Amino acid sequence: MTSHDFKATARTSQEARAVARTRTLIKGENGIGTVRRTVLPGGLRIVTETLPSVRSATFGIWAHVGSRDEPPALNGATHYLEHLLFKGTSRRSALEISSAIDAVGGEMNAFTAKEYTCYYARVLDTDLPLAIDIVCDMLTGSLIREEDVDVERGAILEEIAMTEDDPSDCVHDLFAYAMFGDDPLGRPVLGTVDTVNALTADGIRRFYRKHYDPTHLVVACAGNIDHAKVVRQVRAAFEKAGAFRDGPADPIAPRAGHRDLRTAGRVELQSRRTEQAHVVLGVPGLARTDERRWALGVLNTALGGGMSSRLFQEVREKRGLAYSVYSYTSSFADCGLFGVYAGCRPSQVHDVLRICRDELDHVARNGLTDEEIGRAIGQLRGSTVLGLEDTGALMNRIGKSELCWGEQISVDEMLARMAAVTPDEVREVARDILGQRPSLSVIGPLKDKQAARLHDVVA
Repeated sequence: MTSHDFKATARTSQEARAVARTRTLIKGENGIGTVRRTVLPGGLRIVTETLPSVRSATFGIWAHVGSRDEPPALNGATHYLEHLLFKGTSRRSALEISSAIDAVGGEMNAFTAKEYTCYYARVLDTDLPLAIDIVCDMLTGSLIREEDVDVERGAILEEIAMTEDDPSDCVHDLFAYAMFGDDPLGRPVLGTVDTVNALTADGIRRFYRKHYDPTHLVVACAGNIDHAKVVRQVRAAFEKAGAFRDGPADPIAPRAGHRDLRTAGRVELQSRRTEQAHVVLGVPGLARTDERRWALGVLNTALGGGMSSRLFQEVREKRGLAYSVYSYTSSFADCGLFGVYAGCRPSQVHDVLRICRDELDHVARNGLTDEEIGRAIGQLRGSTVLGLEDTGALMNRIGKSELCWGEQISVDEMLARMAAVTPDEVREVARDILGQRPSLSVIGPLKDKQAARLHDVVA
């Protein structure tokens, strides 16, 4: 896309400064951990977290678009577009983009999810202006040429093939299909071979223009940075591209809504010649704004979140039936999933699933012990802090919080909410979530009699 595709005119720095709205959302001690937000004219949001003790900075731009925004014919377009934004702009070729970041020892990447896309670069703090200019240029000035679409199609088809070669990954896509069916949330983020082959440059450009408006974007930056400087540099980059709206606009609101998943007892089986059978047994979970999510996080940790968890102990330690077994949650704006994964020998698949189902039923009826809950809270609090020890993780936290919740909470507040979870709250959410009839996805070389018995597990 060229700058005129935005159909907007740049404001002068003085005009932009006059209407920009800045707030301190979290005030850290001596400036450490301070989170600020500025909303520029045209609805572009910029959030930063200051960490003066490091020598790095991570800069990212989050787009309010994911695979759930794609109609069936465009399945895979969001991920395809993620690739194409690295292929060159009116100011830089693809080689110049990568060379500039490599030359300063930085790293640059992107990822696409079901409800958002993120592009980011991690560099030395002194090289942050370069990272800002490059990432903003990619987001506002991508050319999306026909020849780039054709070349990248091959790379994306190889990525799909690579994913399909990993059944421990594919089984989660199959479980999403079991839970959502032919709904955008049930389709693979990468798309399929057929949909990717059918995508055209014109269709992707239209998708780009619709979803990469400044009102749909959140800029996030964390590290040894100065908020005001970041705002000036981002504003200058967007003005250079002519990417501001002509007139004030409000940012798009976080997704909202509620849906009930009615897929109990559904079984999806994919027969493959694999050494292991890969299974996911799961139930509907919670939407990401549900206040019970803190209790569900504790439940998930105690049930399948570590070596001391019930599932790990019962399936691996006591019986040696699987090397990898764990539980997880996936939360979306209007619904969620709770799943248990295991990889085991095909001959053991029914035994593994029966143990997992028995544990889910037992915890739904009887709950967890106070000791298990206390240990899970401690594990969850520790892993949360340890997971935020680099600027990339901090950028992810503030960017996703702004885009998905429209608010920021401090690490101390997060830890306090985890510590405040009571045993009764965990037992209540266990009854509500684990008490539902599960669905199942399996990938492996199962015989007909084995496949028929799988339905007994979810009965």
